[in-house]
Amino acid sequence: MTNSAESARNLPAPPTAHPHGPGGLHARLVVDRPGFRLDVTLAAAPGEVLALLGPNGAGKTTALRALAGLTPLTDGHLRLDGASLEHTPPESRPVGVVFQDYLLFPHLSALDNVAFGPRCRGAGKAEARALAAAWLERMGLAPQADTKPRRLSGGQAQRVALARALATRPRLLLLDEPLAALDARTRLEVRARLRRHLAEFEAVSVLVTHDPLDAMVLADRLVVVERGRVVQEGTPADIARRPRTDYIARLVGLNLYRGLAAGHTVRLDDGPAITTTEELSGPVFVAFPPSAVTLFRNRPAGASARNLWRCEVAGLQTHGDQIRADLTGELPLAADLTTLAAAELDLRPGAPVWATVKATQTHAYPA
Repeated sequence: MTNSAESARNLPAPPTAHPHGPGGLHARLVVDRPGFRLDVTLAAAPGEVLALLGPNGAGKTTALRALAGLTPLTDGHLRLDGASLEHTPPESRPVGVVFQDYLLFPHLSALDNVAFGPRCRGAGKAEARALAAAWLERMGLAPQADTKPRRLSGGQAQRVALARALATRPRLLLLDEPLAALDARTRLEVRARLRRHLAEFEAVSVLVTHDPLDAMVLADRLVVVERGRVVQEGTPADIARRPRTDYIARLVGLNLYRGLAAGHTVRLDDGPAITTTEELSGPVFVAFPPSAVTLFRNRPAGASARNLWRCEVAGLQTHGDQIRADLTGELPLAADLTTLAAAELDLRPGAPVWATVKATQTHAYPA
């Protein structure tokens, strides 16, 4: 039997790159459909994990399908390691895909599921099975080699799907909501395992998700897509600290406003002024976490806080081990408080409250 290293060498090589072309992924994906247009530009270096993050209907899956060749481009380009792939059929692209529901073949064992990809790329049966066995061992699944998908746990099925995608030696790995089918407890373990495997992958990985935690933990860089367009990109820390749309702010748990700064005062576009620590001039964003908001049922006597607004409780919901109050009024915002504090304030929908935020707990940055 040929060993896995020999099997890997015998697999067909990916399309030849231009001799001086840049490595990694360079793409502009334009896809027109009735009532919707996707137009996003993506770039990632070898070894980088890129996450496409956005609400339902933003175009994330369309972008993934365009990268895989399952949805044709209306315009744009797609280069991988310098090779143009726009007109390359899906089966000939050096691309591995892990679908949301994994799409394992129910009649094949875990071993033969993983061997399927190398077989399609021209490897012999023995070679493909040897390569598959090596990947299952790497994934910690050697004991499950003869197991059919229906007898695998969710986490095991996800790892088999990942092994199947990696066994073809792809230069681009696509993951479509790879943790969505898992329960909360399994998700924690599998997320950690997946992070380790992606860190070892030497080519480009693109992860599609609407879960901010998956994106923050797994990706080196985030690309946020809304309505078919890129609205923000950067490292997870940059995105979390400086959100630029309401969707992103909600995602990372911040109150976000836009206005015009003059020194330490920001006059909001649709609301009152906010006093900030930063001294800026011109269009800015102002953000602060719901935990920075303090609520009072009556206007606090002798309050020195400059950021003081009269509001009304629009709704209450459990948020982790706290209560999140959605407020309307002079400044719509979200406030987090303990269950005890909410009870002592007798908070209920329609109740009037005063909200304060210290300037030191705000964060202003150029828009």
